[in-house]
Amino acid sequence: MDLENQTFISFTLLGLSEKPSLRMPLLSFFMESYILSIIGNVLILLLISTQSHLHTPMYFLLGNLSVVDVFLTSITVPRALYSLISQDLSISFHGCFIQLFLFHMAGNMDSFLLAIMALDRYAAVCQPLHYTTIMSKRTCISLLTFSWFIVSLHSTLFFALTSTLPYCSWVIHHYFCDVPAMFSISCTDTSVQQMVVFIEGSLIVMGPMLVILGSYVLIIRAVLKLSRSKVYSQTFSTCSSHLTVVILFYSSVIFMYFRPSSLYSAAYDWVISVVYSIITPMLNPFIYTLRNKEVKNAVKRVIQWVRKDGQKQIKDTEDED
Repeated sequence: MDLENQTFISFTLLGLSEKPSLRMPLLSFFMESYILSIIGNVLILLLISTQSHLHTPMYFLLGNLSVVDVFLTSITVPRALYSLISQDLSISFHGCFIQLFLFHMAGNMDSFLLAIMALDRYAAVCQPLHYTTIMSKRTCISLLTFSWFIVSLHSTLFFALTSTLPYCSWVIHHYFCDVPAMFSISCTDTSVQQMVVFIEGSLIVMGPMLVILGSYVLIIRAVLKLSRSKVYSQTFSTCSSHLTVVILFYSSVIFMYFRPSSLYSAAYDWVISVVYSIITPMLNPFIYTLRNKEVKNAVKRVIQWVRKDGQKQIKDTEDED
């Protein structure tokens, strides 16, 4: 079937409906995870934008991470919720590949942001006297612009590789349109496309990961030379939080995209996708910021301000009466 005719076909996202008994538990899980992700990331954005002492490179990057995480979860979760509620599993040909493009762009931007944040921590710990120069606003914006450019090219390549394939089946055993799932329903040999995905994907994923690992090796080496136990403890606490999410994110991504096609399993792969597309964005605001003393103090100040404002309004109302 040629591409012109394929564009009038709708795919069926069967990933969440293959076990009807799990429909309500999945609906509850997706709904609660999405709400927590949105609330947590929006809260971080509000704190960073309203608290002047948080207008630093580290929190600027955290704010960008929150924006990308909201974007990432919103690409797949609302559509999955709609399918679970309405049981309408169809997605248009164009809608499917637009979702694939946006998902890979946001997911890889998450990876690049983790790398930039690691560089920020390296500059703060290992080059404290030159930190403001190294991580200036101009540098941060340049790194972010470069990252968006790279991930856009990456997503365009994946879009081209999958959207031009001939498909013999229109049933996708996944809850969103993703590269492995699309390859599995193509009626042509996709070994060349899979090789391109493996090679180019390795560069786009392993590059930021190596930056993260290299940054933390240097951070750990620098911290081990310090004799102050308080600094030692605080720095390793920050490292452990960051590395926890890095390991969770990258292990699931590597398992999903960098393995032989013979190991593809529709029954379990959507579960792996949930880890990096829903769980990690949901946990990011809690792991990266709510364990941070400055953010905790900012939250306390906002709560105190709200309480005082509420008490003042009640007092003004009582005086009027």
